[in-house]
Amino acid sequence: MREIEVYIDTEEIAEFFLHQLVMRGYVPTEEELEEIADITFDYLIEKCIIDEEEEIG
Repeated sequence: MREIEVYIDTEEIAEFFLHQLVMRGYVPTEEELEEIADITFDYLIEKCIIDEEEEIG
């Protein structure tokens, strides 16, 4: 299996969830969206789908 580089931004995750939740009739707060994004990011790390790397610069 080949390795590819993927950059995942929790802000993008939060925006995705906001759009999806609003379409389903939910209106989460900004804080709730940030928590959902962080949980999703942690899940991807735990399942070894992504590796967390420190930003340079």
